[in-house]
Amino acid sequence: MRKLLLIDDDKDLLEITSAGFREKGYTVYSLTSGKNAVAAINKYDPDCVVLDVMMPGVDGFEVCEGIRKVSTVPIIFLTGRVSEEDKVDGLLMGADDYLVKPFSFRELEARVQVIIRRAQVAVPGKLLFPPLEVDVEGHRALVDGKDLHLTSQEYDLLYYFATSDNSVITYEEIGEKTWGVYCETDRRSVMVMVSRLRKKMASNPVTARMIETVWTKGYSFTGKRAF
Repeated sequence: MRKLLLIDDDKDLLEITSAGFREKGYTVYSLTSGKNAVAAINKYDPDCVVLDVMMPGVDGFEVCEGIRKVSTVPIIFLTGRVSEEDKVDGLLMGADDYLVKPFSFRELEARVQVIIRRAQVAVPGKLLFPPLEVDVEGHRALVDGKDLHLTSQEYDLLYYFATSDNSVITYEEIGEKTWGVYCETDRRSVMVMVSRLRKKMASNPVTARMIETVWTKGYSFTGKRAF
């Protein structure tokens, strides 16, 4: 059974959303503040976290940062803010998706379904681009034998690069692969995601150069596969 952790200081919204997910067959855990979020992650091992940004005391950005120190669980931010800066800040913290309030339960549930399915897909085998190893079955990546501790979104992005037949992977293709839709204002968010992934691959000079920028278009993956 899929497990979901909801964190929101709006008790009415939390109650309604929790009931909706339980009707859909989820096991739901909920918190009205972010103070015990990391402990809840360790205790319940959820498949996805839905996290409100604007909370008193410890806000959603701080909670996300704390979760990322112990887990790669997919995180969906909920917020009343609509600015590009807020979305970018969330992605920099390690969030996987971003939904603006007010939202429909149907849209939230669809996003949760997609993000859990994406995180749990496992195809046997490994992709080797020495010193990079993409462990498809384990849904992880290693450089020089050391786990990169990628988030679900970062792993999916790397897998997409590693398996693409295109010499140039455009911003639009990455955005559509990640969120299902893309508009030109999403370009910066795509750049933030790629930057996050590059930073984790920078421990070796070979992998640090595997994702190259193609000016005004997107990126190319230059890893040489070992069969």
